[in-house]
Amino acid sequence: MTGTEAHDSYGEKPDPDDHNAPVGPQKDTPPPENAPGGPSDPEPPKPSSSRTPDEPPRIPMPRTSVEDTGLPLPEPAPAPLFLEHRVLKSLLGAWALAACSPEETAAVEDHLGTCGACADEALRLRDAVGLLHPPESLDLDPTLRTRVLESCLDRRPPRIPVPEWATPYDAETARLDALLQDIGDAEWHAPVRLRWFDGDEHTSRRTTVAGVIAHLLTVDGLVALTLGLDDPLEAQANTPTPEARTEAFWTTSHFPPTRSVRTPWREQAHNLVRTVAFAGGGSGRLPVSYGAFELPLRDSMLDRAFETWVHAGDIAEAVDYPYEPPSPRHLHAMIDLGARMLPTALAARRQAGLATPGQTRHLVPAGTPGRSLRLEIEGLGGGEWLIPLDSPGALPSPDHEVAHIALDGVEFCQLAAGHVPPEEAAAGQVGDREAIRDVLFAAASLSRM
Repeated sequence: MTGTEAHDSYGEKPDPDDHNAPVGPQKDTPPPENAPGGPSDPEPPKPSSSRTPDEPPRIPMPRTSVEDTGLPLPEPAPAPLFLEHRVLKSLLGAWALAACSPEETAAVEDHLGTCGACADEALRLRDAVGLLHPPESLDLDPTLRTRVLESCLDRRPPRIPVPEWATPYDAETARLDALLQDIGDAEWHAPVRLRWFDGDEHTSRRTTVAGVIAHLLTVDGLVALTLGLDDPLEAQANTPTPEARTEAFWTTSHFPPTRSVRTPWREQAHNLVRTVAFAGGGSGRLPVSYGAFELPLRDSMLDRAFETWVHAGDIAEAVDYPYEPPSPRHLHAMIDLGARMLPTALAARRQAGLATPGQTRHLVPAGTPGRSLRLEIEGLGGGEWLIPLDSPGALPSPDHEVAHIALDGVEFCQLAAGHVPPEEAAAGQVGDREAIRDVLFAAASLSRM
């Protein structure tokens, strides 16, 4: 083969209109000796880095496949589920509770777009799930309500403020109402045992959660009568004592109290707070009769706050629910009321022959210093009180201190509620043993039904 024939067969460009013409060198045609890359040709020259505008762009190198990099391969997309109608219908309840797997959820939702019957059922189930969540819950921070109210009142004081001595009752009734909101219908009939101290021994009365609220309703009615509000007790009791009024309410009821008693108790509590707010702080001197004794309205509201907390604890114990003590400020006010009532209770026990007589034949005249006992309350609501021992009107004097008792704040309240035996209440005691015993038993005698 001559050089011309080799040039014609290798170097001639094919006709662009001839689609059957071969492109490039043929398999059986060897390259010419003077062609680049031939056997007689040295290394081809390196291309120049400069490129003319008419020159086509260089083709980029092919990308490396992910299989060659050693990296993990992406997960393949899951195949959609194809379930029968009966299976999809059985999954509607789990779908409403958000308990399906992602694949099942996608299958159910695709089905709901084509089946009207299942779509209606799914909507009904989703609405029913919303009813499983109660509107209120005690799982919230128990101090949240107080902090929110304090923040609001700091920004804008109320035009008609609630007297300071009525705020513990307002707080404790609100806490008890939240507890009642959180219990079920059956728990309203849970058994509750009311306990108090009578003379020198403990006594109790069996009732239910609804019966406890009925008891609070009737005793709060004594305060309502003082303020000119309606009496919740339809049939009059033989004596206007808290125990007699409660027994009259329980006896005259056609059926045992149910959760329906919550509404009148709650409305009465709101009316009491609203009425004392409109009446102003001067109304705190109004006397409230408890039958055997009287308390000024300001102390009576503290007494009602104390009993509301105590019986709320009885209810919480019956339904196995956690319940915290009052705030330290309110607890201190309740302890102060109990400490101020101790001299009168001690004198009453002495007159009934249940306490040891004083050192003198007659009680110390009013306004005269006499024997005193130091009551030290530790923990929440703590403080110190000097209790006159020989007369309710005697002046307590540290110079005449004959004994010292140390008690925890909550334990003192449990003692005054009749929930702790006097012999087991004192955390520490020093001094006259008889005086200490008389004061502890007098504190327990403050309790009543």
